Amino acid sequence: MTADPSRMTPDPAGADAVRLRSDALHNRERILDAAREVLTTRGLDVPMTAIARRAGVGVATLYRRFPTREALITEMFVDQLDDCASALDDALDDPDPWRGFCTGIEKLRSLQVADSGFTAAFLTAFPEAIDFEEKRATAERGLTELVRRAQASGHLRADFDPSDLVLLVLANNGLLASTGTAAAVASRRLVAYLLQSFRADHTGPPAPLPPPAPLDLHDVHERRTEIRRPPS
Repeated sequence: MTADPSRMTPDPAGADAVRLRSDALHNRERILDAAREVLTTRGLDVPMTAIARRAGVGVATLYRRFPTREALITEMFVDQLDDCASALDDALDDPDPWRGFCTGIEKLRSLQVADSGFTAAFLTAFPEAIDFEEKRATAERGLTELVRRAQASGHLRADFDPSDLVLLVLANNGLLASTGTAAAVASRRLVAYLLQSFRADHTGPPAPLPPPAPLDLHDVHERRTEIRRPPS
């Protein structure tokens, strides 16, 4: 009688291959988690050895998964760029150009809050990371089109330039770096103020602002001191 393949002795080589793939995936996630943590506190120029040490893997393992710093950074933020581009598409589909503009700005703000390294990645050129650059270019075109539509509708002030979005991103990034646990609340209020100042038609009362952030100058000083403190 022919042996039933399902009852045959498992192939040890196959089991080893599955284990190796699982180990490789686990190492990859550990590296990405460590990179997010280290890059958030020390910037995109942190040595790869510091990331490997934080992840608890050898430098060779890190470079096997991510042969360049650029490959690691773009892998970290490509999902955020996809989310950004998708949100901007939704904003462009909004029949109300001003509401769509505000929605797009709010999405960009929320991405900055969710991952402080996103701003640096968004503003840094990665010429060899073709997919990343294409996704970022798509997001930039979406933002520019939101500006055009809002101005054409008469709701966005005529002297607003797409480059002013870079000012907004940098201002919000600086705020996030200085406000610690109050960052999300402070960011929401700042962007609400800015959107009111961008509006051309100030007919009727302004929209209510989000609640103020629980901040004082002492809090900001303590946060800046913490940021300047050398890493252990």
